Amino acid sequence: MRNVNNTLAKNRRILAELNPEGKKKTHRDKLLKKGFDFDFHTSTYTTKAGDTYYFCYEHGYLNLEEGFVLLVERSED
Repeated sequence: MRNVNNTLAKNRRILAELNPEGKKKTHRDKLLKKGFDFDFHTSTYTTKAGDTYYFCYEHGYLNLEEGFVLLVERSED
């Protein structure tokens, strides 16, 4: 259990570090180089258009074409 929590916290830190403005496009390899584990996330959100966002707490990403990802931050509205 502790390893899962540590992995989720690490993923959150990486997403927050790479996305200081709240929305940014980057390459998947950049996350992998920092140690991001795509198998661990806290929740998902599927839009009406069928796009699935994966979240680690309030920070998330959307898989795009050609190995890119869109990093987002969920706001508490």
